[in-house]
Amino acid sequence: MKRAIVFLVVFLLLGGLAGGLGYFQFVVKPEMIRGFISKAPPPVMTVAVAEAGADKWLPRLPAIGTFRAVAGIDVAPQIGGAVRSINFESGQDVEKGTLLAQIDDAVEQADLAANLATLKNAELALERQRQLVTGGSTTRAQLDSAQAQRDSAQAAVDRTRALINQKALVAPFAGRLGLRKIDQGQYVGVGTSIVTLQQLDPIFVDFPIPEQNIGVLAIGQTVEATVDAFPAKPFVGKIKSIDARVSADTRNVLVRAEIPNPEKQLRPGMFGNISVLAGAERDVVTLPRTAISYSLYGDAVFALAPAPPPAGGAQAAPAQSDQLFAAERRFVRIGETRGDKVSIVEGVKKGDRVISEGQVKLVPNALVRVDPKAGLQPAKTLPKE
Repeated sequence: MKRAIVFLVVFLLLGGLAGGLGYFQFVVKPEMIRGFISKAPPPVMTVAVAEAGADKWLPRLPAIGTFRAVAGIDVAPQIGGAVRSINFESGQDVEKGTLLAQIDDAVEQADLAANLATLKNAELALERQRQLVTGGSTTRAQLDSAQAQRDSAQAAVDRTRALINQKALVAPFAGRLGLRKIDQGQYVGVGTSIVTLQQLDPIFVDFPIPEQNIGVLAIGQTVEATVDAFPAKPFVGKIKSIDARVSADTRNVLVRAEIPNPEKQLRPGMFGNISVLAGAERDVVTLPRTAISYSLYGDAVFALAPAPPPAGGAQAAPAQSDQLFAAERRFVRIGETRGDKVSIVEGVKKGDRVISEGQVKLVPNALVRVDPKAGLQPAKTLPKE
């Protein structure tokens, strides 16, 4: 009986101790922490601030294009044979009609000599028949037969000359040659490429534009192109043509622009960032790109607002350098981005002061202090997008 009483007493003591610990842990301790937090002053973050400006931007349609030659071919023979001479160097600029290579035409030259002799004999025979017909010594049928033989001989001469011309490979237009692909004495078959020929000035650039922008496209609009090889130099041209259909796979329309290329810096096949200048200038509100906080719930900025009065009554106003502000979060709708600036369509007005750096750890209505010396300097060379 005594053991049961002792066991019960010990059990009650342990239960009371556990209940007391649980009450302290889940009731008293949270209240203590909450009291300590309420008494501690809110943390103040130091930030950099930028003022929303007003600029005039010309609407631009961005695109990615590929350069192609106005005229570009692989020079190839129509008749096979051994290469007798090569009259060009790789990378050479040539004029229209320049002889590039000569295929051996000795057989055709011999055929031409034979055909010329046959033609001469046919012309003499035709002339005798004409004299005989005039004197009434022969029939009209014999004159017609001589005429046919003369025409056949002339056709044989023309055919042989055409074969000889086909074995002389000439530039069909002015341009720049590529790398030589043949050697002297090499046999080349029909259609074998011996060198590429590209007309580089002017040059075309083809680029796709989404179908929703077709309404603002027009022939003659200005196009600016930049390439990685010359990042600091924009190449300016005009829209030459717009495709007659929209691709059913991409819902884009293909646009072709013509760009002057007098220095021949642009080459076919190069990649280019394209901007189509479409429309008139318009006023936009701009902010640094660093001021925008991107999230799945919407893009936002932190604007400066007056700080709430300190608790416990009025205090002396701080110095101008120590003036505090509240970080007011505003959701914005952003527009076009150019360089280190982004246009704001909705949410910010001209002259609003917005936190441009240091907003990563901010929460709405947090206290901030503006550091006029803060702010990163933009790099001279921006990373490629």
